[in-house]
Amino acid sequence: MDLRQLVMVSELRDPIVKNLCTLFDIKVSFNDPGVAHFGLENAVLPVGTDFLEVVSPVEESTTAGRYLDRRKGDGGYMVIIQVDDFSDVQNNVKENNITVVWESEHPEARAIHLHPKEMGGAILSLDWMNPKESWKWAGPNWDEFVNTNTIKRFVGVEIQSDDPEEMKNTWQAVLRVPSEKVSNYQINLDNTWIRFVKDQDGRGPGVSAFCLEANNNEALLKKASDLGLISEENIMIGGVKFLLS
Repeated sequence: MDLRQLVMVSELRDPIVKNLCTLFDIKVSFNDPGVAHFGLENAVLPVGTDFLEVVSPVEESTTAGRYLDRRKGDGGYMVIIQVDDFSDVQNNVKENNITVVWESEHPEARAIHLHPKEMGGAILSLDWMNPKESWKWAGPNWDEFVNTNTIKRFVGVEIQSDDPEEMKNTWQAVLRVPSEKVSNYQINLDNTWIRFVKDQDGRGPGVSAFCLEANNNEALLKKASDLGLISEENIMIGGVKFLLS
């Protein structure tokens, strides 16, 4: 079980995508027509074998649009975790009385989205792929767009809350992570982590930071500074801090 895709929401998709592509030297592999079901447009960008996604509302009264209003601007939106046993996670979600707000039953891509108010902080999606190394949401030939010259992979995600401990407890229970893999407010998955932090900007609960592994932190920070993407010593794009491991 690991983070596989992290999602940002923005009023305007293309400026955010441009900044991500320019800074991290990555490319869009897919614009998924399926997200029109949610009143959205998107872009998916491979980061090694992980993925960044940017979604933007194109209709009125969308969940994403209400989220933008509530948090007063662009930011992190969704955390997608790839799981090994889909039936097991489905059963655990039921046992924890968490509402499933959407489900995919594709033979090659099973997924459930969990109610963000019940989970707190983000829409959590639990996804299973067949074969495991595939990723339907990134398009049929996403591997042709991979470039790891600047960044290699995701390391973790930070989610802020007024009560980080309570939110951590909810996520830990739903993901069924044993206590020995939890330290303070951080849940350690197989190779990635989810950290819960105190609300630091007054925007309320939400995804506040993505952590990435870069090839050269100093060079990347210099490039971000030159592009005007540094705020309070952190890379900031679309209301999300990008931390470097």
